[in-house]
Amino acid sequence: MPDLQHLWQRFLLAAALLAGLALGVGATVFGYSNLNTVDLHWSVLHLNGVPLWAVVIVPITLILITGTVFHWLDSLHHFTEHMRHRHRVHELEAEVSRLRAHLDQVLEMPRGEAVKAEDRTSLPAAELVTTDAEMSGLEGAPEPETKAAEKPAKSKRAKLPPEPLEAVTATGNGSTAEPATAAATPDAPNDAG
Repeated sequence: MPDLQHLWQRFLLAAALLAGLALGVGATVFGYSNLNTVDLHWSVLHLNGVPLWAVVIVPITLILITGTVFHWLDSLHHFTEHMRHRHRVHELEAEVSRLRAHLDQVLEMPRGEAVKAEDRTSLPAAELVTTDAEMSGLEGAPEPETKAAEKPAKSKRAKLPPEPLEAVTATGNGSTAEPATAAATPDAPNDAG
């Protein structure tokens, strides 16, 4: 569906123009039709010999001029707010781009240009193996990895070796077996005694 807001605004402007022209024509006809003079008395204000058309036209003209000035000031306020908002948006966009550049620098990520393979920094495979042993707290030599020696690691995270599995005892079909660790502990309560 087409956007009709633009057409509606044009219609309102055209209607306001036609209403203003009709008001001007009516005021002109009224002014030339009523050439008599009147005396106006408001409290201490006394005006003698005022044309009759001025009694009607002057207040309407003053109201229209006041409304126009008020509308212009309101539009000027909206314009200044818009410009202030636009300026702030430009400041925030500059700050975001500066923060992105700083974040890329901190994370050592390329900024729109290709990075050569020798420029990339990664941990060698031997350091990965020692890091795994240190992190898991296991003593002894970890299993050597063949893939790590062939291909450099893409991330700097150390890989942890899997946890050792508990000994599994063979049981008959349908019977349950207690874990070997529970039976071996001396603090376990004994049901027989």
